[in-house]
Amino acid sequence: MSATDEGLQQLAAILKTFVQGWYDSLDEPAAAQERTLNRLLAGYARTREGKERGAGSIGTVADYRRAFPDRTYNDYLPLLKRVYAGEGDLLLYEPPVGIGLTRGTTTGSSKLIPMTPADLETRPAAARAVINYVLKTRQFDILEGATLNLAFPSVLRKMTIGDREVDVGYSSGIYVKHVGARTPIRTLPRQEAIDALGGDTERSAWEKRFALAYEQAKDEKITVFGGVSKTALEFGRWMKAAHGCRPKDVWNVRLLTLGSEPGINTKLAPALRGNWGREIAIREIYGATEGMFGQQMDDRRAWSPNYDLFFLEVQVGKQVKMLHEMRPGEIGSLIVSTVIFPRYRIKDLILALDPPVTYRTIGREARGTRLRYLWDSIIDF
Repeated sequence: MSATDEGLQQLAAILKTFVQGWYDSLDEPAAAQERTLNRLLAGYARTREGKERGAGSIGTVADYRRAFPDRTYNDYLPLLKRVYAGEGDLLLYEPPVGIGLTRGTTTGSSKLIPMTPADLETRPAAARAVINYVLKTRQFDILEGATLNLAFPSVLRKMTIGDREVDVGYSSGIYVKHVGARTPIRTLPRQEAIDALGGDTERSAWEKRFALAYEQAKDEKITVFGGVSKTALEFGRWMKAAHGCRPKDVWNVRLLTLGSEPGINTKLAPALRGNWGREIAIREIYGATEGMFGQQMDDRRAWSPNYDLFFLEVQVGKQVKMLHEMRPGEIGSLIVSTVIFPRYRIKDLILALDPPVTYRTIGREARGTRLRYLWDSIIDF
């Protein structure tokens, strides 16, 4: 064995530690979900809400469901308002490090989601798609490059909770700022430089962030872009208008890891490849401001759950079951349990393809979503 081969094997072994928990949980989802629930309950038992509901004495999934009915964001909102008014221990067992602001693209208004140190420990899961791709394809040189950072600002304003001042910003920026350094690929530009520009979601602020990213990265080796699919498309259009070129003309980006909407691998793929390169690999991330719940493992247009990080249930018709208990072809409304939220109905509809390994998000819990997904599938076929 050459020194180079030995070095690559050592690198592969290190990278595998980032994804092994995910792999193991997909092999034995029931056992992984039991461990995850026990860990989450131990945290809930340290909050006032959890103590009132008897989180410390819950022994079964049935007990958990009886003690904690599923709730939407609007159901949680009165409790969150009390948290932000100073009653942090109502839902949190440690002080928040930031408040994640959603972009309001699915509900029409922004949500405010507290993010704690324990919650941030789950956020590196977003890098699992990149690391898995590198391991499966053996393209280790991807890690020699950088990932382009087009995240939204991590700081828009301050919020006083009790005797602490906490940053309020977008979860994508908070993720890069607090978690990006823990992943094995560097980020350009740094999140602090994006935050310094100010601005929010107005077009002029987008263009300032795009210009910063282009100037800092145009002469660098960019191999990955991860983020919001809409941002990936808008950046390509901006580059064409501002510089007469597309990302594919400047960088040899090998991998896109994208989230935020269904159809990334189907209806959006032609436009994405037109901007970033015909041969580029696309991997879907399924997540939200509340957490990163799964990521695409291979060329199948589906994501695989992070059973080792979140407790995942689904309501199919009138029945609530574990996500891994779904049958192929079933569609249900996802209920996630995170470090912050017990049994949070996120209002996404999930299609089981090859459970317990692969699923597809078809859209929001709303009238017409299933028919729209069926129509899109026919057009794609």
